[in-house]
Amino acid sequence: MKLTRRQLVAGAGAAALGAAGIYELVDRLSGSSSPTAVSTVPMGGPRPPEQHVLDGMPVVVENGVEVVVPPRHHLVVTATLKEPDLAKAKQQLEDALLSLESRYEQTPAGLGLTVAWGLPYFERYVPAAFERHVPHDRRADKPALLATRTFPSDPDGTILERNDVALLIRSDRLEHIEAARKTLLDDLGLFEPASLRRGFVGGDLPRKLAVAAGVPGAYLIPHNSELFLGFTSTQKAGLGPRRIVNFETLGLVDLRGGYFRGGTHMHLSHIFEDLEAWYLNFDFQERVDTAFRPGLRVPMNAQVVPQGPKLVSSAEEVTRTFDRIARFGHSASIQTTSRLPADHVGEDGTLYVKGTAIPQRADFNTLDNPFAWSADPKRDALVSGAAAGVHFVVFNPSSDDFHRNRLAMDGVLPDGTTLRLQPQARGQGFNSVLRTTHRQNFLVPPRRHRSFPLAEL
Repeated sequence: MKLTRRQLVAGAGAAALGAAGIYELVDRLSGSSSPTAVSTVPMGGPRPPEQHVLDGMPVVVENGVEVVVPPRHHLVVTATLKEPDLAKAKQQLEDALLSLESRYEQTPAGLGLTVAWGLPYFERYVPAAFERHVPHDRRADKPALLATRTFPSDPDGTILERNDVALLIRSDRLEHIEAARKTLLDDLGLFEPASLRRGFVGGDLPRKLAVAAGVPGAYLIPHNSELFLGFTSTQKAGLGPRRIVNFETLGLVDLRGGYFRGGTHMHLSHIFEDLEAWYLNFDFQERVDTAFRPGLRVPMNAQVVPQGPKLVSSAEEVTRTFDRIARFGHSASIQTTSRLPADHVGEDGTLYVKGTAIPQRADFNTLDNPFAWSADPKRDALVSGAAAGVHFVVFNPSSDDFHRNRLAMDGVLPDGTTLRLQPQARGQGFNSVLRTTHRQNFLVPPRRHRSFPLAEL
């Protein structure tokens, strides 16, 4: 659907005001409907024990590669608590979640709901129970949920947040997102919102929405890109299989009694992306070198680049390349920690072959600057007008597992090697065009304990 200049300007103006605004153009600009999601859970039937799993995401084939199609609309709400009566609040939240689940199946066509809890909640409201039951990371010899930290390429001003809770809400239908927001925030009254973070994925939307919002460099985004930086990140082989990030699956975590069996860890951050620097300073081959690994040959302007288990880079390969040309690729460096180093049989008997991806990404494009709304706009440096970025959401078996992945992105490899480059150097993956503004780690309980975990103890 074509829009007039006046309609485009109106959309950009709404985004500048921090309202849903520009995101209401998502469905009008998408050009075609999303592939149909196929539910694996009967409507009204039992849900999976994991609340972070979203069923029925379609898979399409692009350039011979299977690509998962994420939900079109995304909303993350971060919040603190309004000094609740925990027992009462627990039941109220669960009732609200159940009411939403009775209306929407757990697919992109319906509604995905994930409730994640920050360390401040556990330390303030249930410290003794948390100390007894928090899963323990065997490899790191630390709790599976750690305080949020910064990384070498983060700017000095990166804010380490201390929210009690984060709500991840996903759907192909914007009205479903808004229904969930109203139910969990307006009607329930348990949470004091700290931020609203909105965004979208796929359908040629990155280019169209960025152009509509007047973002610098928007016209440089390739047509049909899933993300602002042009390459598709949701190929099936590059995402962790369904249960691999569960605390119990890979044996990395001691469940200490099993209260959090079926749960996982979630990291949330916001990152600005410099589109002009990316597309004007890097030609296509250098973008491939930067996003994947130096010297990788792919068809000109390809957006889907195979990243299956047999194509994974090792720490030794990354180091040899760096020693030769003082450069390493984003995917190559992270694969040294994010892919299985050997075949592994999960707790339930599932075989995960060497090179299988572990993290499950759920990130999405945003025009927030840096959020759609903030309770503390001065602290969060909220600015009017749209900006290209990503709300990065990823599930890992523990905080330490995420930290290892993120350190590898900065050249700190799991074998102890550190590839010496300045934090924003051009040879260091994406880091020269990214700027992280906020970070926080969360624990995602299993579905049965998603509402005020440990409060009953």
